[in-house]
Amino acid sequence: MAERVPEGVDTSRPSIARVYDAVLGGEHNFPVDRAIAEEALRIVPEIRDVGRYNRAVLGRGVRYLAQAGIRQFLDLGSGLPTVRNTHQAAGDAAPGCRVVYVDNDPAVSAYGREILAADPLTALLTADLREPGTVLDHPVVRRLIDFDEPVGLMLLGVIHHLNDDEDPAGIVRTYVDALPRGSHLFLTHFCASGPDAAELERAMLSDLGTGRFRTLEEITAYFDGCELVSPGVTYLPQWRPDEPVGLPLTVGQRLMAGGIARKP
Repeated sequence: MAERVPEGVDTSRPSIARVYDAVLGGEHNFPVDRAIAEEALRIVPEIRDVGRYNRAVLGRGVRYLAQAGIRQFLDLGSGLPTVRNTHQAAGDAAPGCRVVYVDNDPAVSAYGREILAADPLTALLTADLREPGTVLDHPVVRRLIDFDEPVGLMLLGVIHHLNDDEDPAGIVRTYVDALPRGSHLFLTHFCASGPDAAELERAMLSDLGTGRFRTLEEITAYFDGCELVSPGVTYLPQWRPDEPVGLPLTVGQRLMAGGIARKP
């Protein structure tokens, strides 16, 4: 577990990025973060698997995007760039890919820049994705992302941290509208799939003040105006799995859903 506390990191308050890191078994988290991870584990014993499902679909999705010709990725609300993240998956699928991570968490900034310091093809921008103009026009983004070429826009496990009154659909649309034809939107989201999901939503809203679970139909609506690639919006283990997925799906397997769509 983390022993050194970087400047600007408040260890008395939980961080979304660090809670996710704790769920994944990472080292950049603190007791306050692990307490929330453990509460989530009590409600959904498979919660560690859920984090891994999201990370596994990241790998499969980035591989698909690279095969579709995408060579630059804008990863919004990226969290800590550890435990097999976008730049590693992209680099394996197509060497030379460029990645910009964007997150507003000081912990991500503190740890992420250390992790990425030696990689000239990656960058980390500390900014709020709810301000698309600031993000899209920032020199860090413009240095690595060429908006005349298709972009892989990634919103994995982040839009569910925006409340309805923050207009998450409008924010997604603003980013997609700024991208050229042939770009792809890759989005995953907590899914309102049953009583366990509802209980976990209540716990997250109480402990973190964020974490909205939405229906498959609501998640699908984020892709409006784009062409969903097969199999559409599905529970994460069912999105282009590397091996057969047994049925019925477990509670944990139905806790997140997502998909990829192409901007025509």
